Amino acid sequence: MSEYRTITVEARGAVEILSLDRPEALNVLTPEAIDELADYYNGLHRRSAVRVTILRANGRAFCAGADLGSQAFAEGGSGRAHRQTEIQQRYARVIRLMRSCPQPVICLVQGAACGAGFSLLLAADIRYASPEAKMNAAYLRIGLGGCDLGSGYLLPRLVGLAAASEFLLSGRFIDAPRALRMGLVGEVVPAEQLLDTALAMAADMLRASPLGLRMTKETLNVLIDAPSLEAALMIENRQQIILTETADHREAVAAFRERREPRYEER
Repeated sequence: MSEYRTITVEARGAVEILSLDRPEALNVLTPEAIDELADYYNGLHRRSAVRVTILRANGRAFCAGADLGSQAFAEGGSGRAHRQTEIQQRYARVIRLMRSCPQPVICLVQGAACGAGFSLLLAADIRYASPEAKMNAAYLRIGLGGCDLGSGYLLPRLVGLAAASEFLLSGRFIDAPRALRMGLVGEVVPAEQLLDTALAMAADMLRASPLGLRMTKETLNVLIDAPSLEAALMIENRQQIILTETADHREAVAAFRERREPRYEER
């Protein structure tokens, strides 16, 4: 694993905890921070020993968005569109890698999650928030479109088009109670309990077989855009047929019958 300057990574068995670690700057995302996040999530594709990853942040804010004083926005002049395209793609790559990495991503939000920070939490598979959490599509407040870094794709699928439109078209903040009512976050717990809540969920995930957990995330990613029930059933059928041929499936069935925890093969 690479040495990082803007994030920290802690291993707890098969679970890794990634923390945004620029609390003095409200964890704003510079191009360096984005590149480090991309490096981490890209590496997860080759690290099967890591089965669940938790995304959190140090300090009073989760992430206040992109650092407007950095190279997140290209300087004016000839060729700016080309330079901004390269920067935009660097930032967007993190969202793509979070969605495609085999491991479920659990995101913990305390304080503000704005703009790019909002998109990071949308890209997670499961989200928990503290009562102080608030989030918004801040892009709209700086003269850009409200749909950026996956927000226009992910938010409507999480909360529905009407609710997504309310926030993407206004830049308004979503507070923790509203996020819970909309289903955007799974629970609202005190900030000091966020990590324990995530670790409890991770422990439940680890009771699944490694390949079963991985294929469930892959299948959910595909089925969200399935054109029909028949297409969805076809994909699910193939997933189950593959998994029934694994030693882990046989071990899981034996453990269920013997009323014990399964012992999956090391990989």
